[in-house]
Amino acid sequence: MLYVVLFFLLFSLFLYVVLGGADYGAGIIELFSSKENQKITKKTIYRVMGPVWEANHIWIIIVIVILWIAFPNYYHVMVVYLHIPLTIMLLGVTLRGVAFVFRHYDAVIDNSQRLYDAMFKFSSLVTPIFLGMIYGALSSGKIIVTDDVSTLSFYEVFIMPWCNMFSLLIGLFFASLCAFLSSVLLIGESDEGVENIYIRKSAIAAIVVFVIGLITFIYGYSFDYVFVQGFMKSRYAIGILFVSSILILPLWRAIRKGHKVQSRVYAVAQVFLILCAAILAHFPNIIITTTTRMSILDTIAPDSVITALGISLIIGGTVILPGLFHLLVSFKMIKILNRNNTSL
Repeated sequence: MLYVVLFFLLFSLFLYVVLGGADYGAGIIELFSSKENQKITKKTIYRVMGPVWEANHIWIIIVIVILWIAFPNYYHVMVVYLHIPLTIMLLGVTLRGVAFVFRHYDAVIDNSQRLYDAMFKFSSLVTPIFLGMIYGALSSGKIIVTDDVSTLSFYEVFIMPWCNMFSLLIGLFFASLCAFLSSVLLIGESDEGVENIYIRKSAIAAIVVFVIGLITFIYGYSFDYVFVQGFMKSRYAIGILFVSSILILPLWRAIRKGHKVQSRVYAVAQVFLILCAAILAHFPNIIITTTTRMSILDTIAPDSVITALGISLIIGGTVILPGLFHLLVSFKMIKILNRNNTSL
């Protein structure tokens, strides 16, 4: 049953990166668009995201609940030593949701709409950056786990692990990945004649993802960051990265041709491979501290708890996944099932 729990943990994380990432990316695209294109993007976002944006965040809730119940030591390290970036991230999610609703459904149209627009766009950028910084902190080997903080400063324990250049680069990489996912999604959701905007943005975002990823690896390798060093030694991570590099050419071709289905399939495949490489580089030692590598399999809840959680996840999955699939099909976000779709 432990493997069932691990599957749902990683599967929920993947879905949040893909669906939630595309959600955040829509705001990033709007932020870095011209005024004319911002109006087009804003209109498209409400038509596409309106029915599903709340459902996208259910996956991060599942991830947190699984960590809390099944892997309490991991949960403890995250919420104690990374409480500052977690709080900022949650604040960004809240402000973004408020702005998304009020800039569209506010009964009074006045200058407050400009505030809601700014809140939505900047929180869409800040939130994924801090999500990436949290992962960077967990994998960089800078977290100091100690029961005696009297000999250490607040900065050393609670700020330094995440407030550094490597974590920031990871955050920027994830934000650019979100923009890439969203721009690919919007190719198939835009009105006729407008898709060229998102084809161009997808190409630019793909280049940004590659450049920031390369800079992150060079920086991490140059300054001996544990994550990068381990990544370079993992044959699984290197193999997955090689497969990912092969898919760049068909992905680029699908984007340039404006193929709705192919571009989405290749984009999701790229994200899946990147996530697999990042996890397998050190799995099961997902958290790396200054003194040790914490295996997620070392400190788990009792078997009775794992069994109950696994059964609950199976039952919940049989309810949630078909419902989500129906939601996406109903609003024609799964293009391959659309009979009228001719651009594959």
